[in-house]
Amino acid sequence: MTNSTPDQRECVDIPATNVPKASRTPKTILVVGLGMVGIAFIEKMLNLDEARHYRLVTCGEEAHLAYNRVALTEYFQHRSVEKLYLNQVDWYARQDPEHFVFYTGEQVTSLNTAAHYVTTSKGRLINYDYCVLATGSESTLPPYIPPERVAQTKGVFVYRNIADLDRILSYSEEGHVRGGRAVVVGGGLLGLEAAKAVFDLETIGKVTIINRQAYPLSRQLDDDGGEIVLRCIEAMGVEVLTKTSVTGLVSTPEGVLTGLVLSNDEQLDAEMVIYAIGITPRDDLARKAGLKCGVRGGITVDDYLRTSVPDIFAIGECASWRENTFGLIGPGVEMADILTFNFTQVQADVGSFKHRQMNMPDLSTKLKLMGVDVASFGDYFLDKRIPRGTAVRSRKVEDTQAVKSSHAGSGQDGKPAWEVKIDYSDIPTALASSKEHTLKSDGVFPQKVSAITTTTSKKRSPSSNESIECLTYRDPFSSVYKKYIFTADGKYLLGGMMVGDTSDYVKLISLVKKKKAIDVPPSQFIVGVGRKGEDDGVDLDDDTQVCSCHNVTKGVIVACVKEGVNDIENLKTKTKAGTGCGGCMPLVTNIFKAEMKKAGHSMSNNLCTHFAMSRQELFTIIKLRKLKTFPEVMLSAGVKPDSIGCELCRPAVASILSSMYNELVVSPSHHSNQDTNDRCLANMQRDGTFSVVPRVAGGEITPDKLIVLGQVAKKYKLYTKITGGQRIDLFGAAKQDLPDIWEELVNAGFESGHAYGKALRTVKSCVGTTWCRYGVGDSVGMAIHLEERYKGIRSPHKLKGGVSGCIRECAEAQSKDFGLIATDKGWNIFLAGNGGTNPRHATLFAKDVPPSKVIRILDRFLMYYIRTADKLMRTARWVEQFEGGIERLQKILLDDELGICNELEAEMATLVDTYHDEWKAVVKDPARRRQFRQFVNTDERQQQAEVIKEREQQRPADWPKQSSPAKFHPSAIGTPKSEWKWRKLATVQDLQPSDITSSVAVKYGDSQLAIFHVPKKGFFATQQMCPHKRAFVLDHGIVGDDMQGNAYVSCPLHKRNFRLDDGTCLNDVQYSIISFDIKQEGDDLQILLPEPEELDAVIGTSKWMVKQATAEVISRGGGQGIEITADHLDGSPTANAGAGCNGSSCGDSTLDW
Repeated sequence: MTNSTPDQRECVDIPATNVPKASRTPKTILVVGLGMVGIAFIEKMLNLDEARHYRLVTCGEEAHLAYNRVALTEYFQHRSVEKLYLNQVDWYARQDPEHFVFYTGEQVTSLNTAAHYVTTSKGRLINYDYCVLATGSESTLPPYIPPERVAQTKGVFVYRNIADLDRILSYSEEGHVRGGRAVVVGGGLLGLEAAKAVFDLETIGKVTIINRQAYPLSRQLDDDGGEIVLRCIEAMGVEVLTKTSVTGLVSTPEGVLTGLVLSNDEQLDAEMVIYAIGITPRDDLARKAGLKCGVRGGITVDDYLRTSVPDIFAIGECASWRENTFGLIGPGVEMADILTFNFTQVQADVGSFKHRQMNMPDLSTKLKLMGVDVASFGDYFLDKRIPRGTAVRSRKVEDTQAVKSSHAGSGQDGKPAWEVKIDYSDIPTALASSKEHTLKSDGVFPQKVSAITTTTSKKRSPSSNESIECLTYRDPFSSVYKKYIFTADGKYLLGGMMVGDTSDYVKLISLVKKKKAIDVPPSQFIVGVGRKGEDDGVDLDDDTQVCSCHNVTKGVIVACVKEGVNDIENLKTKTKAGTGCGGCMPLVTNIFKAEMKKAGHSMSNNLCTHFAMSRQELFTIIKLRKLKTFPEVMLSAGVKPDSIGCELCRPAVASILSSMYNELVVSPSHHSNQDTNDRCLANMQRDGTFSVVPRVAGGEITPDKLIVLGQVAKKYKLYTKITGGQRIDLFGAAKQDLPDIWEELVNAGFESGHAYGKALRTVKSCVGTTWCRYGVGDSVGMAIHLEERYKGIRSPHKLKGGVSGCIRECAEAQSKDFGLIATDKGWNIFLAGNGGTNPRHATLFAKDVPPSKVIRILDRFLMYYIRTADKLMRTARWVEQFEGGIERLQKILLDDELGICNELEAEMATLVDTYHDEWKAVVKDPARRRQFRQFVNTDERQQQAEVIKEREQQRPADWPKQSSPAKFHPSAIGTPKSEWKWRKLATVQDLQPSDITSSVAVKYGDSQLAIFHVPKKGFFATQQMCPHKRAFVLDHGIVGDDMQGNAYVSCPLHKRNFRLDDGTCLNDVQYSIISFDIKQEGDDLQILLPEPEELDAVIGTSKWMVKQATAEVISRGGGQGIEITADHLDGSPTANAGAGCNGSSCGDSTLDW
């Protein structure tokens, strides 16, 4: 049978799982053998076959349930097979007999491949649809001891199963054996295990190991490593005879063993001998049934573990893959993984997946043998196999950490003794692959602690044509030996071995498996390195700029803390740090926390001044008390129960309520609590218009839908752009046009893309197996499934996902909040990555996850993040600040250490089930459509900024590169206030007063005004334009109050807060607005105003809207301040005004729009 890779059509005998449960009769899989690999396959099938497509039946010839053969030595201590059980008896009792049936003490004796049944030693006939052979192996005996001789000689044993150990224990108790010698033949892994077992027996007086090689563990260690192990074994009092073998047995006429004949013809007295010289695959059942078997034994299987007979598979030690059999448990479990995956995951609800194939397994090992820790990983004999390239170079590495290293032993002077090996020998190419040829070192140079010299024999790898280097450390005093093999440039670790200290094994094997470039000098793998501090700016100078928008330095923050500023909001008000683009806030916050700690102050994590608790604490209160509206939350948990909140807590509470109950954000009880984007279900742009982003799940879209997007964009004159998340963004939509645009999109099959919300944005994907020749997983299908599942779910911050169909990673999944990358074993799940101003590479959270298990893990992660993260905290920052980090999260979400995983999954399922398309909810409701009017008193339209054309598309005119502060006062209006008149501009119903705030805009001449209703405070009116960026947007801002009860509106663009009663800016003294008197007459709302033309001269839209020509003039003229008073009706600048916004955001930096 060839090992060519079949395509999907050729895998006809590997079952698919896409048949609906209701219409499919379970197929029977018979597992022959209940050993470690057999039970691994069964456990994985029970776990992955959630749809119950299969019924499992197994027969184990031993009387015991599946037990851990690797821990056989422990049996000598406790003599209880139950303690070795891989699953306790009650686990078997809990299994559904319709799904799993097992028989112990019953061996399968014949296999009828044509009729699909087997016969057991008890005469039972078992029919099957698929048969999995997991018959394992048996101990090998030397040719000079035929089986009949073993049966006739007392005192000859093998070390393989519980029955063997019981016989050894029983025999050791006999009188002629007590105090005698036990000999173990074989110095490999199993031989040392057996030697340790009999060494611990009180009845055995002496233990001898006979090994053909010069040193034990010759398949895992080189001579230097083996020598360290040999010394440790001999130090225990165990005799080791090397470079010799046994050629015969000596026994009495009664057949009692008395000694062994060695290869040098000497006789060694012995009362007991245990052979541990290897194993032989058990393929007798397969051979009798006519299955193809390997020349060297084992049932021949292809890359899919199929035997030569359809519907029969073989896994574990009995399987011969490419003429290789494997005696370690790791490859057997890997085979079980592959086969269960192909039975259950190739076709699943979350998309298809490429059949997994067998690859050369990882033969790395880490064991404790004879009390010595031993490990080998990667290609640990690479330096022995390949021809040498160039002459040896010796490199000296200065070591400043060696004194601190725990790896070094101590010499007579109390300092670590470092032994250095320099290899000058050269091996002819013809001898490179010889098993008998070993490398010898010519020199051993004890070095002082100040330096390490490494073995740097330069060799060239035949596979990569790259040279390699070996870093070797040998400490005979502490019995520690390490050899690490690197590429010549030191960037990649290829393999290595360790004796005595294996603490770095997990880290190093991970580097090898991932083929991940290392970013530290190789010497640090020996001498170590000090840990770096947190990203708290401690290494920054005081003059380092941390906020480029407002040119705030670290020193300014330090000074604020010394002056008594004790919370972030006060810091932002005082310095303006973080009030521009906001990208500096993580660093600003960390510096502030570090300085607060240094000053001995406690750092408040309160949501805001209205709630003396963190978001997580408030989340818990809302959940336990079942609060459903913002007033209820404020009354129950707020500092001032009658407060209306602020621009910080209102959106945070709204997000929490959505995360629990998922009610429509546009419903009256929630609408005004939303940030502007959520309130309008679209992203506000700098000119006051909005962008519309329909959902394009997974980036997959039909030509018809593309045409609709083009038609809508053309009809409403929208600027179009492809987003980084594989969607199409339509910019420049007027607020009053949004419902009409949504209606056309909804009718074409689109939904809201939630680009406006702190919610799932997109799940980016490559084409995966749909088109790509490298595809392993159905990345498009998985991405669509994830996006459809999590769409609309609110969270502390926006969420982005990515799915790559292979390790080429075209979807950039490792830069997302959650990302999947297909491997040949399943999906690798990466969490907590993000781009932006402070990018973070996602962390590998779970490896090789079956497709059917991905959703469960992501449900837990997202729900736990929603529960516990701080306000506006991305998953990256959340994980970084999470106590215990990603390791703790793995215990909580993978191991269910807190016992909350079922609860998290149930909560996510509730959110998924309550999804509703918010655009459609507005389109179908006339009352909600009316909320999107530009002005409530007229259908006239007012352009907010000049529109220019660029690259054949429309866009708003640029903001000035230098814009000036501006203060507006009523005194600027020509007519005295005593001559103003009450003008009806709205009705009470336009604002729909309730126990939460509301706001609308009205048009008066060329001026725009904003009207607000504040519960228990009444109505307020101000100008609509925010002077900071000359944007007519204040009616979209969140209304809040301070702790003195002063109501204010927060501009939605850059959060300048203006009092509603007098127009004062509470957090930036360089700005103010005009407020107006308003009164209610019946259902009418009247505002005290001058004549339209007089008001237009001060705040008219045409006067202040951003225009390209004006922006260029202002940019050239500098950034002087403007105070709009009676003396400056033309807007001429005052002499002493502030610097204002300068540059790319808001401050003295450059703004290049």
